[in-house]
Amino acid sequence: MQTQTLERMESNVRTYSRSFPVVFTKAQNARLTDENGREYIDFLAGAGTLNYGHNNPHMKQAMIDYLSTDGVVHGLDMWTNAKRDYLETLEEVIFKPRGLDYKVHLPGPTGTNAVEAAIRLARVAKGRHNIVTFTNGFHGVTMGALATTGNRKFREATGGIPTQGASFLPYDGYMGEHTDTLDYFEKLLSDKSGGLDIPAGVIIETVQGEGGINVAGLEWLKRLEGICRAHDILLIIDDIQAGCGRTGKFFSFEHAGITPDIITNSKSLSGFGLPFAHVLMRPELDKWKPGQYNGTFRGFSLAMVTATAALKKYWTNDTFERDVQRKGRIVEERFQKLAALLTEHGMPATERGRGLMRGIDVVSGDIADKITSKAFEHGLVIETSGQDGEVVKCLCPLTISDDDLLEGLDILEMCVKAVASE
Repeated sequence: MQTQTLERMESNVRTYSRSFPVVFTKAQNARLTDENGREYIDFLAGAGTLNYGHNNPHMKQAMIDYLSTDGVVHGLDMWTNAKRDYLETLEEVIFKPRGLDYKVHLPGPTGTNAVEAAIRLARVAKGRHNIVTFTNGFHGVTMGALATTGNRKFREATGGIPTQGASFLPYDGYMGEHTDTLDYFEKLLSDKSGGLDIPAGVIIETVQGEGGINVAGLEWLKRLEGICRAHDILLIIDDIQAGCGRTGKFFSFEHAGITPDIITNSKSLSGFGLPFAHVLMRPELDKWKPGQYNGTFRGFSLAMVTATAALKKYWTNDTFERDVQRKGRIVEERFQKLAALLTEHGMPATERGRGLMRGIDVVSGDIADKITSKAFEHGLVIETSGQDGEVVKCLCPLTISDDDLLEGLDILEMCVKAVASE
């Protein structure tokens, strides 16, 4: 396997190629193939970017058909038929059935672009600077988004430039299962000497992906929405990793029955792995002046074409989401058994997650690395998350076949048993 050029020329900043040091040449749904012809089951799926699998045939055909007509690929924010089709489908398939009414801002192609736009919009709309965010949250690594990201590893990579404009509060469960951390938030808001500048907005992931698959309780999320409403604070849901069906609903906040003021989506939004992001906002919050927030690649038509195909294929009824929930229960049950096995061997572990966004917290990053390294040796691509990489995280394609799902879980079980017996 020829990796010399890649190792010599690519920056030290690379990460995934260190964990999975092979050259991949082909991918289909939940399987990757390297240049030696070996196949791997993919429980990473582009870190949640490939919810509909690699090279999904429905989206691929839609893209080929569009290209064959010389459709506009790059259009800045000019109007195109691809954009119109996407917005009309988004409204009819996603917004109307859920009783939602949002304007759509296309800020640029990545999640951090969407977060930057969302927090800046909140400041413009409310005339306040502060953004409340939560421990273990990850919202991106550009400077505004980084200010709301908790992990010290990313915050220390600014060259000493301080991040500004955000206040961190404890996420649900951060202080233990018997403490409601929103009591602290409400206390600070009611205390003029509490030191918390009244925020323009609160940004939160309902399930923290990079933070370790930490799950916010549904009642906790409802209470957070109520606090925001009572204090005229905008609720921003970062649904970049947890959205697009990952938790078993198109939007992860649907489980809690709440309605955010602003939503950010990216990752699996295009459905095909093409870069695409948007910010959804209540219409009255659309305070932007023309061109006040722009981006060269905010009109990537191919991503809109595949996104439209994804919505039409998977979200016109509840069949797909029910299947995701079914598969999620399979992973949950297997992960609970693996956590119990590790605990029995003196390695305390717990299962957590929602839908097909699940993890096993094994407490130690070293143990998690041993498990995922062995898994790769046996043909399973799976990563870790959490502040010390202590959570083995499953982000398999939502379209994974039952056979591949069970085979991947069997590989993981074999590797967990091997590590537990060392």
